[in-house]
Amino acid sequence: MESRYAFLPGGGPELQIAGAEGCFLISAQGARILDASAGAIVSNIGHGREEVVSAAARAMAQNTYVLPTFETPERLRLVQRLQDRWLPGGIRRCLFTCGGSESVDMAIRIARQHFVSKGEPQRFRVIGRALSYHGTTLSGLDAGGHEKRRRGFAPYFSGSPKLPACYPLRCAHCRDTCNLHCADALEDALQQADPATVAAVILEPVGGSTAGALDPPREYLPRVAEICRRHGALLIADEVMCGFGRTGARFAVEHFAVVPDILVSGKGLASGYLPMGGVFVSDFVVEPIAAQGDEVMFYTFSAHPAACAAADKVLEIMEREELVQRAAKQGEALRARLQHAFADHPHVAEIRGRGMLQALELVRDRSTLAPFDASLRLTSRVVAAGLANGAFFYPGGSGAAQDVICLGPPLVISDDELDLLVAVLRKSVDEVLNSHDMEGGRK
Repeated sequence: MESRYAFLPGGGPELQIAGAEGCFLISAQGARILDASAGAIVSNIGHGREEVVSAAARAMAQNTYVLPTFETPERLRLVQRLQDRWLPGGIRRCLFTCGGSESVDMAIRIARQHFVSKGEPQRFRVIGRALSYHGTTLSGLDAGGHEKRRRGFAPYFSGSPKLPACYPLRCAHCRDTCNLHCADALEDALQQADPATVAAVILEPVGGSTAGALDPPREYLPRVAEICRRHGALLIADEVMCGFGRTGARFAVEHFAVVPDILVSGKGLASGYLPMGGVFVSDFVVEPIAAQGDEVMFYTFSAHPAACAAADKVLEIMEREELVQRAAKQGEALRARLQHAFADHPHVAEIRGRGMLQALELVRDRSTLAPFDASLRLTSRVVAAGLANGAFFYPGGSGAAQDVICLGPPLVISDDELDLLVAVLRKSVDEVLNSHDMEGGRK
């Protein structure tokens, strides 16, 4: 029976979630489903934290809606916490949105406005990478490299070149280790576009779900940042998925000792308790805009007081419970369990990621990296088997990385719950691969 909630016919299983607590979703039938991906890699502090709900309710009782340009106590507290305890040095300016897609769109507009105000209106291009995702706005789709989600929208795109992903598993230029050809390719992309027309380069410091937790070597991001500086382009770090502790650092850029010009966030900022995203910017970027008396237009529901209160309380909990450090520790524990369960699996090409953002890439032939036939819809079937077995895994994959299972549970997950996660994942993968109609796909 098709769900009445589905927008498209056949648009998904009729699964109703009636509640959630800790690391578990609870179905309308009372089944407990381990949330092995924190929804869409969102619920960093877990579900059902009453103090977050209470903070948001108090804010809403005081202010239901306030124009985004006005101060409220909730907005001031959140900005102060971010500036004092979370943002990388040199980044102080904060704007808020309702989520990651809006944040990317705003970041691109800020980059463009920076150069218009500076007297360089020819700079409009934003160079992104293959196997990337920057949200569902047209500007985000243009910058991103998710083939399926870009399909059909080409008439709206700028035609800016794409960098290769930092993807050593399938890189023709890499042997045992990354040789940074993918970073140096930025020089060629800039020349192709004309450096004088490029406003920004955007990337996910640690990849999200498009190719599944691509984690570059330490030298990669500094090399990209240096090339951007040399050509006068801004660097936008999209940390919608990997930010706010997910990778075992406050922001993933900290692993690489790089401070971007613009830092984009969403998801973990409010841990899903209310729609919330953020764009954090250096003074260098905003100075010409302010000097010219220009503006950066807000969204109607930007910085909603209740969302700001929820985000502030989420970050307070993250600090109090040391969840950034816990993400690093439990990330190592998750990786060890995955290696034990899948290291010799004939259809697991790679286990990769950082902290509590991990992924498995599934292939038909591990030695050649040949994929399964796309018509088999392997990833979707593994996710469905996982739900039947009591866990939700996040589907990923695009282009060469066709079949990817992403793992990003709440940072509060226990060791026993990690054991359950890996056991259900192994069972679900094997059930699908051993099913009768998969036999031809393995040949």
